[in-house]
Amino acid sequence: MQKLLYSLSIITIGLVIGYIIQRLTLSNIIKADKSLKKPRKALQSIAILILFPISTIGALWDFSFSDMSLFLLPIIGMIAILLGGFSAYFAGKLLKYEPKQAGALFSCGGMSNIGSIGALIVFVFLGEKAFALVPIYKLFEQIIYYAVWFPIAKSFSTSKKGEKDQNKFLKIVKDPYILVATLSIVVGIILNLTKIERPAFYSNLNAVIIPVGSLFLLSSIGMAMKFSKVKDYIKPALVLSFIKYLFVPFVATLIAYLIGYGQIDNAMPLKVVLILSSVPVGFIALVPPSIYDLDLDLANAGWLVSTIFLIIVIPLQMLAISFF
Repeated sequence: MQKLLYSLSIITIGLVIGYIIQRLTLSNIIKADKSLKKPRKALQSIAILILFPISTIGALWDFSFSDMSLFLLPIIGMIAILLGGFSAYFAGKLLKYEPKQAGALFSCGGMSNIGSIGALIVFVFLGEKAFALVPIYKLFEQIIYYAVWFPIAKSFSTSKKGEKDQNKFLKIVKDPYILVATLSIVVGIILNLTKIERPAFYSNLNAVIIPVGSLFLLSSIGMAMKFSKVKDYIKPALVLSFIKYLFVPFVATLIAYLIGYGQIDNAMPLKVVLILSSVPVGFIALVPPSIYDLDLDLANAGWLVSTIFLIIVIPLQMLAISFF
């Protein structure tokens, strides 16, 4: 129960702090740009470029890759991401949505909040050792987002806005978030292979920077939360929640089980897959609708409703992993 309350409190506090700052700014109590773009970017950069790489290096440094099947984890993560996107794509077809609505639905289905919410829940419920598997699971995440999902989302748009196709590859290669995330994995694995003993303080350090990093990311999200028109998009939001919390985790966890993850280290990899494959719509899912003139209100509703569902989902995750 303590772990459940701890994870829910960090998520809630982060979002609430960000939203309060947003309201104070809109009311001119805080004098700043109404979009809060700079402080949001700063919080995201501190978390993704500094705190999470430090925690990733430390977790991988001390991890035991005792079973070679663990190297299939990025493939399972990739399957979960692809499954979410294409499930939402076909849902849009079945619901006969207009291109702008279908594109927004697809964007939300394909992009998940693995990095802040998923990683936090894994760390709180399963510990630092399990957290080491998070960057491996999400290894192809941002590459799929930028190289596959963004172009597909753009195809739903009648607008000509957006970057040129020839610039996409360079953007992926030069993206500091992708570069730093990849480098932290490489450094962590190299230190693991050198057999150099990890400093004793690292465990306590990760116990601080992982929750703080998640708090920073969630606060940046809270600064951009919008509640208007959510009630008009309850149906697609519920469809997205079904995909995120039932369909994708069922398939991903089944694959992990068939590979034999239930037999490794008290089923730890299986538990990690279950948690990371059942997370809400990622905030990045609001970017394609914004830049490609899709239905941003639908995307915002899908993100918000799926995030609210965490109140129910996190206890169910905790219950589910207790059976493994």
